[in-house]
Amino acid sequence: MSPRLWTHRASPWSALLVAALGLGVVWLLRASLSPRVEGDFFFSESDPQLQTSQRINDTYPSSPQIILRVASGQGAENSYEGRIEALTDELLEIEGVVGGYSITTDNPEGSALFSRILLTPDAAATNIVLSADETDPEVLIPRIEAVIAEHQAPELGIVMSGVPVIVELIRRNLLRDLIVFSLAAVLVFGLLITIVYRDIAIVVGTLATCSISVSLTLVLTQAIGLSIGLLTANLVTIVFVLTLSHVVFMTANWLRAAEERADRALVIQSAIQDTLEASFWSMTTTLLGFASLLIATAQPLRELGIAGVIGTLTAMVTAYSAYPAFLGRWAKVRTSNKVMDLATISVPTRTRTLAVAAGAMVLLLGAGLVRVDTDPGLLTYFAEGDPLRDGLEQIDADGGSSTLDIVIRDTEGALLDSNPVFEKMQALQASLEEDSAVGVVLSPTVLLEHARTLPFAGFLSLGLLLDMASTPQLGSVGLGYVTAARDEGHYFLRMRETVEEPSRREIMERLRMDVVDAGLEPVLIGGLYDLQAQLGELIRSSLKIGIGGLMALFLVIGFIVSRSAMTTSRMWICLAAVPIVVLGVFGHLGIAIDIITSPAANIALAMGVDSMIHLVVRVRTLDALGEPLPWSRALDQIRTPVLRASMIICAGFGIFVLSTFPPTSRFGLAVILGTVTAATMTLIVLPRISATAGRSGAET
Repeated sequence: MSPRLWTHRASPWSALLVAALGLGVVWLLRASLSPRVEGDFFFSESDPQLQTSQRINDTYPSSPQIILRVASGQGAENSYEGRIEALTDELLEIEGVVGGYSITTDNPEGSALFSRILLTPDAAATNIVLSADETDPEVLIPRIEAVIAEHQAPELGIVMSGVPVIVELIRRNLLRDLIVFSLAAVLVFGLLITIVYRDIAIVVGTLATCSISVSLTLVLTQAIGLSIGLLTANLVTIVFVLTLSHVVFMTANWLRAAEERADRALVIQSAIQDTLEASFWSMTTTLLGFASLLIATAQPLRELGIAGVIGTLTAMVTAYSAYPAFLGRWAKVRTSNKVMDLATISVPTRTRTLAVAAGAMVLLLGAGLVRVDTDPGLLTYFAEGDPLRDGLEQIDADGGSSTLDIVIRDTEGALLDSNPVFEKMQALQASLEEDSAVGVVLSPTVLLEHARTLPFAGFLSLGLLLDMASTPQLGSVGLGYVTAARDEGHYFLRMRETVEEPSRREIMERLRMDVVDAGLEPVLIGGLYDLQAQLGELIRSSLKIGIGGLMALFLVIGFIVSRSAMTTSRMWICLAAVPIVVLGVFGHLGIAIDIITSPAANIALAMGVDSMIHLVVRVRTLDALGEPLPWSRALDQIRTPVLRASMIICAGFGIFVLSTFPPTSRFGLAVILGTVTAATMTLIVLPRISATAGRSGAET
């Protein structure tokens, strides 16, 4: 593109028009840009992790459950049962609710089944258990909340839990943060850009360019059918930052070129030429980092990988097509009368101490890597002290939150309706209920013990009782616990999230051994609890593969950029400090790394790559021009844009730390830690060790 096009009077106006059109299209698409959270928690139907749970669901059909804990206040004991009845009746009339139980529909006294699901350790509280159909929780939960609001009173406390409830609460938090904190971050970015550059043209140009990039990314992701999910909810801020990075370095080179030339077209051409190589390799590294997520088996990670690739490309294209129009036509050209004496430029002696201190700090923080937790509890998605979490914790303490399914069969091949196998299943039931991590346990034994309380049931065999329970007249409830052939049985567990345990995987192994010790064989283990355990393992592996792959890739790109093996190795060591610090701090502080937080280290790593590549490209250019102290001179030219970009990014993501949704807050904290570390490594450690080792790393 000819630089004269960017100096044409219509160029910035055209860019503003494109930005306005892009925002208009996004507004029209706003309904489809609402975050989606699936009931299978972060996995799609095609994911292999979900296959076991799907097989169990196909064999033992069941409906999503919503649990309401209704507590009676002091003085309301006499009216409690009547109010439960009225509440139950209204809840069962809701479209999307296909059934339910409460103390007014089924008497829990003496029932092995209903005593477990309806009664709580608190004598003043009981449960209402609802079965839902496939209605979207975004539609169903507000209907239930409306009924609850009508009955909620100081003397009748009602809290709600269940997978559909938690899914909807996470979706609401994501939507709120997508709107509120993304807009707030953009406002902070704009304010800081104004303070830093004090040029309305640069401010308008930066915001317009970033808006075009974000809008184009959102439109393209929608065009290929990619929905806004758990991770892509932060896509707006990610793309904004990627674009901002190109803009900041281009502006710095433009300001420097403007002091040497009067022709605006030549100035913008020089700025683009000085920035393009470093921007290209930074983009390539970031793009391949996002592309590495495409091999992940968790759907949100793949979605972020696709969206990240699109966003990285649009950020580059937009920054180099739209932003130069504002520099070429509207931005103020400043000149400086101060000429720096190149012979006196040197790296300050104190940077030796700072570099050593930074290295020691990285090693200290890196010790926290062994304590990194990638398997957080389900309730950590909600802030401590929040009334919503308090309610979820109450229900979790009563009988558990996350579902776990265990399918068993007799080791000797006997049928489940035989007395010897029934005794084994009773032993397993007792063993499971004694485990501190297990809440409610429903199984064939519970069903049969309940059936034996019915009139004349004591005269019937186990086989006849199961036959009766499997008939359509009784809702085929028996088929939810045993197969028609009576060779396999289903234990349905609600697992507690508030207990202190090493990991879900260890708990499930413990439960598997309980099955074996009872003389039974565990055929399948699945459910939400198992999916969360697998998700934790996927997060850990994605951190290793994603960060490790990006670091390995950087060895190649670093060498292409620096053309020096020693400089590349120093860059690699400095860059490795970014994920070490981020993950190490989280490990030391005991902050869980959930699936929403996990990409933050990669984003911060991309920022570190960006600043280091710009520095090293500048060093190489100055070295080729015969500059006697290329590292010192390059640092003098790069320091300001790196600090500006870091300050703007930290302030923008600092807004995220204020979120009441813990994953968003943790995401913001991780990016800030990574950005500060990257700036420190780029401006202090890398120049210090490189300048000390030799001129441009060429001799070493």
